[in-house]
Amino acid sequence: MTQFKTLDDADVTGKRVLTRVDLNVPMKDGKVTDATRIERILPTIRELSDKGAKVILLAHFGRPKGKPDPAQSLEPIAAALSEKLGKPVGFAADCVGPVADGVVSALQDGDVVLLENTRFHAGEEKNEEDFVSKLASLGDIFVNDAFSAAHRAHASTEGLAHHLPSYAGRTMQAELEALEAGLGNPKRPVVAIVGGAKVSTKIDLLQNLVSKVDALVIGGGMANTFLAAQGIDVGKSLCEHDLADTARAILKAAEAANCAIVLPLDGVVAREFKANAENETVAVENVPSDAMILDVGPASIEAVKEWIGKAETLVWNGPLGAFEITPFDAATVVAARFAAERTTAGHLVSVAGGGDTVAALNHAGVADEFTYVSTAGGAFLEWMEGKPLPGVEVLKA
Repeated sequence: MTQFKTLDDADVTGKRVLTRVDLNVPMKDGKVTDATRIERILPTIRELSDKGAKVILLAHFGRPKGKPDPAQSLEPIAAALSEKLGKPVGFAADCVGPVADGVVSALQDGDVVLLENTRFHAGEEKNEEDFVSKLASLGDIFVNDAFSAAHRAHASTEGLAHHLPSYAGRTMQAELEALEAGLGNPKRPVVAIVGGAKVSTKIDLLQNLVSKVDALVIGGGMANTFLAAQGIDVGKSLCEHDLADTARAILKAAEAANCAIVLPLDGVVAREFKANAENETVAVENVPSDAMILDVGPASIEAVKEWIGKAETLVWNGPLGAFEITPFDAATVVAARFAAERTTAGHLVSVAGGGDTVAALNHAGVADEFTYVSTAGGAFLEWMEGKPLPGVEVLKA
């Protein structure tokens, strides 16, 4: 991945470094409930601070629609960040203008400050030149460490790179290197697992993957749409019957590209969607008309494991069943643990991402054992769909 300039290429000592980070963390009663995203950005902040940079953090939080909203202030997050970083993190009540200027001009080498939510200004999401210039005037160098916001051409993710020397932070660098290993230039065979509820949200993804991977495992609710498109009665299962033609077109494209499509052979069915509902395992051809498939069955799990066993590279987005409720988490957990074992043993490069996927891997207890787990939802998906990401394109040397 030499086309990106990283912190290895930057001289930051004594410089004002505008650093775009992702602090869009879940909050409850003014407290951060999951600090994963904060933990991800610590290496970049520490490195810049240790090298004597004046570290000026830019981030958004929520959707304040271009005007200040105290409920979406980053101020409480500055305290949480300071605690994790183990050193003080200052806070400026605005990201541009006299308040920001004053705070930035008082910084000493190694200091860290967080500026208020960039989305309190309409110019952020519109990428307005005037707003970009105001932001740029606060720094000498731009470091983007927010891959999760890289699919948006906003002022603080894309605009700044046209004004200042720009580099990928360590989190961004790790993400780009992992993605390159996953789909850019992967070791073959490459197997992709795509699950989740609906085909409609992942049409572009499926169409891109069939031309890039050796096998595509389709699970979750979306598998039912493919089964129904082949004339199988899926009973009351979640299914987008109106997408039957799309599903058939994807199957045809896969055949032409020599990509194996792996659909469920059996399913765990129940009459109600609740934890520990009475259930049975049936072949997909024998789903009772009043039941719904809530997980794939043992024969399907074996088929998935066989493909993971053959793979050198695995890309995973979306669970295989309704993993939030027992016992319909079984297939996802078994497949995830098997992939983790193969990864730990050095036989597999495993890259996973997307909100449900991260939750499912955490549930299986193996998120730390995958080669890389992306916390970026939309950006990870758009990258998997083969779309250029504005915040990444602009960092290319």
